[in-house]
Amino acid sequence: YLQRPDLGRRLNEDSVTTLRQHAQANPGGVDLAIVVADGLSALAVHRHTLPFLTRFDEQAAADGWTSAPVVLVQQGRVAVADEVGELLGARMTVMLIGERPGLSSPDSLGLYFTYAPKVGLTDAYRNCISNIRLEGLSYGMAAHRLLYLMREACRRQLSGVNLKDEAEVHSLENEDSASQKGNFLLGKE
Repeated sequence: YLQRPDLGRRLNEDSVTTLRQHAQANPGGVDLAIVVADGLSALAVHRHTLPFLTRFDEQAAADGWTSAPVVLVQQGRVAVADEVGELLGARMTVMLIGERPGLSSPDSLGLYFTYAPKVGLTDAYRNCISNIRLEGLSYGMAAHRLLYLMREACRRQLSGVNLKDEAEVHSLENEDSASQKGNFLLGKE
């Protein structure tokens, strides 16, 4: 990663051929291509990818999103998801990758979302949801935020710096009971 930053951004020829064959067998493309790479923390990918994808798949299926089979890339970087998405004819890509370990989080999973993926995009075209782990952002909340980004990206046909994560989070209480209690700082009127 440090000595050769150019590596890990493109697939080898065998992988390109495999993805092209899959795309030819499934014309029309898919909504989403999911790419998983070990990144800087294989521990994060090992611990959190399957639980996150399980939670995400439940919500995505309920919304009717289609996806290609998950693509695993050893020693991949975020940009490799653009090539995967382009080859598979996906409208969007999600890269799940182990983040740089910090002092308190050696197992933090990052998610990078891109609308209209193609080789050569910069990070300005991606949205990032980070710190997906039990002690950080929950799997359910990360899935909720990703689905919001997917809906908004399709509606607005963009991602990255022009697409802000403004996903609303509903509280456990319904609005009627919350309004009856009044604001705890001001008291009930």
